[in-house]
Amino acid sequence: MALTTKPKVVVGMSGGVDSSMAAALLKEEGYDVIGVTLQIWESAGPETEWGCCSNSAIDDARRVAFILGIPHYVMNFRSYFEETVVDYFTQSYLYGETPNPCLACNKYVKFGELLRKARGLGAEFIATGHYAQVLRDPGSERFLLSKSADQRKDQTYALYMLTQEQLEHTLFPLAGYKKEQVREMARERGLGVANKAESQEICFVPNDDYASFVRERIKVPIKAGYFVDLAGNKLGKHEGILHFTVGQRKGLGVTFGKPMFVVGLNPESNEVVLGEDPDVYTDTLWAIEPNWISIPDLKEPLKVKAKIRYNSIGADATLYPAEMGADYDLKVCFDEPQRAVTPGQAVVFYQGDLVVGGGKIISDPRGLMRGSKFEDRGSNV
Repeated sequence: MALTTKPKVVVGMSGGVDSSMAAALLKEEGYDVIGVTLQIWESAGPETEWGCCSNSAIDDARRVAFILGIPHYVMNFRSYFEETVVDYFTQSYLYGETPNPCLACNKYVKFGELLRKARGLGAEFIATGHYAQVLRDPGSERFLLSKSADQRKDQTYALYMLTQEQLEHTLFPLAGYKKEQVREMARERGLGVANKAESQEICFVPNDDYASFVRERIKVPIKAGYFVDLAGNKLGKHEGILHFTVGQRKGLGVTFGKPMFVVGLNPESNEVVLGEDPDVYTDTLWAIEPNWISIPDLKEPLKVKAKIRYNSIGADATLYPAEMGADYDLKVCFDEPQRAVTPGQAVVFYQGDLVVGGGKIISDPRGLMRGSKFEDRGSNV
């Protein structure tokens, strides 16, 4: 076991195998490791397995910390999480978007507020079990975000919003490992979480029933509206736009004698716009709130691979800066049309394994609707 000669690092421990092994590897490398579990939402009960804030998850993290011989603390981030993630999530659906709360959580909580708290504890770094790696360009001296060794588990899409300061003070110990290796290393060290299943649900939404969650949060009835075609003709009624997302075919609640898909949402008129399969494809998207990592800013057109969802493989595209006075920040033109470009989701740009940057997808600024911003906190009901 290496002697502790390296700086202090706070490891975000969720009780899963990845964050547990992140802590173990750093301890073995000689870092002064502190384990922290973030309590960001109310536990569903003492016996529940649901959510990253369940009592069982906290207990798992505490047991791993004991085995590793590191201190472990639980920090209450509930109010901050509710304000920056849950409120954004709720409002985003009311804007006709399909939000990704994990992106907001990473931006504000895990790599924002946790880093601030860690620096207050005298730690130089925070660390997580994400599959990604931080590099530094010796020429520009910029900190870079690169894909991990496990391409199947790579999580750089969900980390595109990290700032230069956050990258400078973040460690990803699993960057060079594949998931199977991580589980095997955990078994070798006697960590009880070695075979623990991964959570696939939104951590604060029970049973993944986001519509019921949103209804309860806003405390007012969701208004019914109309399905319309691309020409604006009414096709039938729906129970509220929060039940729909771009590209959706099933669960529309009405039949048309042929497959119909959601191609857009208009919260101002409370309409769900339907079309046929070819109408779901587009070769252009607009984005706001860009965060640039490998470049300081976008000044001219740039060729990239663009991912419009987490599990996308990426598609060839060209980025264009916004025109003067535009109500978007950048335009993305794909070489080939892409299916179900969804407002509220992120578009992330790559050159090779490096993340160039990313932004939040909005609808055509001349078309169906405008998107909300992460910092919007007002009600749209």
